[in-house]
Amino acid sequence: MEKVLQVKNLEINFRTINGQLQAVRDVSFDLYRGETMAIVGESGSGKSVTSRAILGILANNAIVKGGKIYYDGKDLLKISEDQFHKIRGDKIAMIFQDPLSSLNPIMRIGKQLTEAMILKNRASRRESRKLFNSLMAELVKYMDMTGEQYEISNKQKSIDFNKFEFKDLELENAYNTAVASADDVATIIENLLFEVEKLSYSNCKRYINEIIKYAPLVQNEFFVKDITKINEQVELIKTIKKDSIKNSDYAQIISAVKIIDAEIKEAQKLDKPNFFSLAYYLTFVNPEKPNETVAELNKLTRKILDEEFMLEFIDRTRKALEISHKESIENSKLAITACQKLLDEFNKNSEDKKNIRLLEKEAIAAVENSIDKLDIYRTSPAYVFKSSIFDSLNLYYQADKLNMDMQKKYDKKVAAYNRITEKGKTPNWNLIPITLWNRDSIKNDIVENIQAIIDYLNSFVESKEPDYQKEAIDIIDYFKEKASNVVYKVTRQSAKTKAIKLMEEVGIPEPYKRYRQYPFEFSGGMRQRIVIAIALAANPEILICDEPTTALDVTIQSQILELINKLKAERNLSIIFITHDMGVVANMADRISVMYAGKIVETGTCDDIFYDPRHPYTWALLSSMPSLDTKEKLDSIPGTPPNMINPPVGDAFAARNKYAMKIDFEKQPPLFKVSDTHYAATWLLHPSAPKVELPKTLVDRIENMKKVGVTSDGTVQ
Repeated sequence: MEKVLQVKNLEINFRTINGQLQAVRDVSFDLYRGETMAIVGESGSGKSVTSRAILGILANNAIVKGGKIYYDGKDLLKISEDQFHKIRGDKIAMIFQDPLSSLNPIMRIGKQLTEAMILKNRASRRESRKLFNSLMAELVKYMDMTGEQYEISNKQKSIDFNKFEFKDLELENAYNTAVASADDVATIIENLLFEVEKLSYSNCKRYINEIIKYAPLVQNEFFVKDITKINEQVELIKTIKKDSIKNSDYAQIISAVKIIDAEIKEAQKLDKPNFFSLAYYLTFVNPEKPNETVAELNKLTRKILDEEFMLEFIDRTRKALEISHKESIENSKLAITACQKLLDEFNKNSEDKKNIRLLEKEAIAAVENSIDKLDIYRTSPAYVFKSSIFDSLNLYYQADKLNMDMQKKYDKKVAAYNRITEKGKTPNWNLIPITLWNRDSIKNDIVENIQAIIDYLNSFVESKEPDYQKEAIDIIDYFKEKASNVVYKVTRQSAKTKAIKLMEEVGIPEPYKRYRQYPFEFSGGMRQRIVIAIALAANPEILICDEPTTALDVTIQSQILELINKLKAERNLSIIFITHDMGVVANMADRISVMYAGKIVETGTCDDIFYDPRHPYTWALLSSMPSLDTKEKLDSIPGTPPNMINPPVGDAFAARNKYAMKIDFEKQPPLFKVSDTHYAATWLLHPSAPKVELPKTLVDRIENMKKVGVTSDGTVQ
């Protein structure tokens, strides 16, 4: 499966008046395309802080002590706010617990839905054009390196592809506009007929004007059979509108709209043309469309495209990919040598800063050169090696000076504090203890970072040869996607159309009417649906759901969870779902990570966690889930979470764990492997630990869940 996000060794503290609170401690996980990963834990466990770090919206008193968050070839912990602006809400979107916190109470819903679309569109188009051009230039360069001679040059082939691909998108967008407008007009006609039946003539006028406005947009030669028929009826409605409305005589108008409606319904039954092959035909073969059925047209144009252009273009791309990959392999071998030199010199505890910096520069250049220039996935850690190692070495060599500066500032604050107390007064501020940089810890991070890139490059060199044919097709799809982003221009009208479609998609009734309403006119569940629609407006790749159902009643919770599941399947979204309630994610998570006191204490598939839990904290969470036949009082977790300003030395859950052993209070447990998908951080999994049986109530509950499952509202049946 393709990784879309990697969180590695994340550590986040918060400055408080009593010292630094350790909110996230060495958290690591991967998110794969199209999966839902749930992060479950009590309030204060660090789950929401982790999600906010991914989105770059941590509070001002947050300190990122270490770690990396890889996305699209970038470390999100090191990019600027301007770079984050291109990602936040566009590539990665978030749904918060309280929908009102995401909505402007004095702005209409429609405005809030369309605003982000319009603002993001221009930047997205510019970025997509840049990516399209740069990759196409690289592809042509590697095509030329094959040394093969063609009648049409590789550069001309790329120009031709560019030309007809943008023609394809021009045709596709016009067609999609017609389809969307047809849906709009069909709904408007339905509303008009209903209002006429009710004799509500004041509303009829509005619907008639909307038909006159939107019906012409349906007239696309690839959508409707007879483009003049609808236009004739629209002109007829314009002619008779004034007198008919004045006399409340809608017979002629009704007859005309029914003809329009019939034409739309007939058009909606027709097959969609293959615009990619049709665009090539119209651009290079004949500007006139053949008078064929859609099926015959698709077959004809596809045959011509394949024979005259596409099969050869894919073959050229395949050969270019082979050269590019083999070049990357050889460059990776050189990068391994350069990184090993840096690692060896650094491990000597050499204080020859100049030599270290020279070796660092060589290693960075070698690693960046090892990146496959035709790579479209950007998941390699080589993309972020430069920023990571550069910052770490800077910090290593400046740590002593930074510590001296911090100590001086702290000593001044202490002196000022003491002067006030010596006068018998109480300062109106507290001394916040400082945490100095530890050079040994920084060194360990640097060594680990260099070793990690060496290990990655070694695995890349030793990996089996990829399927170049498949990768060639993937590159073609990538070009089509970027071209689509370039061409897709959001106008106010198209933004409104898309917003209404989104409102329908998330289950908002009467979207035309509710488009102009304010947030206070919606119920809690409907407001959350609006927030989901806003989050989806930019077609994000990752959706973070931070307790999205906590503020809703149980019935609405179930509807929202079903909606998120439906949207995930339809849009192939990757979802991070944050919750304190195990039951909420029972029917939607692919994998679950259980967090406690800033650490992941257990992680596995949904079945692993629900049917084979291994950590006592997970046992406690499962035991607190309600069931439909529960009569006795539910189990609760004794005690309270630890003070994370001074976290426990050993297992943070030990004080609340009746199964705790002596070692739990002395040393933190590692993540023990239960299976290839299942890990748990508990000393109970150590081979020398005594065997502990699951509580009988939990055993019974697991057996019951295996038989009948968990309902969509999170209760055990």
